[in-house]
Amino acid sequence: MAWSIAQVARMSKVTSRTLRHYDAIGLLEPAWIGGNGYRYYEREQLLRLQRILLLRDLGLGLDTVAEVLDGRHRTVDVLRNHARWLAAEQDRLAKLARTVSRTIEELEGGDEVKMEELFDGFDADRQARYEAELVERYGEDVQRHVDDSKRRMRGWSKADADEFTAEWVAVGTAYAELFDAGAAVDGPQALDVTDRHYRWICRSWTPDRESYTGLGRLYVDAPEFKSQLDAHAEGLAEYVRDAIAAYARARL
Repeated sequence: MAWSIAQVARMSKVTSRTLRHYDAIGLLEPAWIGGNGYRYYEREQLLRLQRILLLRDLGLGLDTVAEVLDGRHRTVDVLRNHARWLAAEQDRLAKLARTVSRTIEELEGGDEVKMEELFDGFDADRQARYEAELVERYGEDVQRHVDDSKRRMRGWSKADADEFTAEWVAVGTAYAELFDAGAAVDGPQALDVTDRHYRWICRSWTPDRESYTGLGRLYVDAPEFKSQLDAHAEGLAEYVRDAIAAYARARL
């Protein structure tokens, strides 16, 4: 017995777009494709989809899910490592929650928060890893951009930082709407949103064509960025990467 992609989407509560994305990356290929171009799935594929969804619910990324399902890693080893990461992340988020609470108390007229406490729980090591990866990929000249970024942001107030973060969220939402609508990555709408993203980036540093394209690739390669974007829908990180590359070719 076989089920169409629409039927599988209804049964699993997974969108057809996500199922097509799973096929494109080789994670879940259909049993066969009909003469009408529709994908059809049989029992073997539905069982694999069930395992994919279980592992995703446990918080594993798609690359890791593929490695587990293809037998490259034992499930128990992957989950043990993931459990350690979750425990560390739980501690970090708890610190961030305390930091936010202290900031709220100060804004409401409580005791003044020490400056170093404003950044308690923020992962400086993670930021350093991003910087090192950019330098490794694109050469020592990138370090100049990183240093320039730090100089520009050094004088920011908390309101400046909050507004900067809010704009990132707004840009991500705009990208998600284009992705859901099936807008082309090099179409006028995507170029406009990416122009907004580029202008947002330029508030901290000014990338050229190569480094801006590299930033798009980093959004896919860095698990923290990819999971943040793909929280809306699987494949959004790749969509943003491709939109950035199209913008860089057209306008930089």
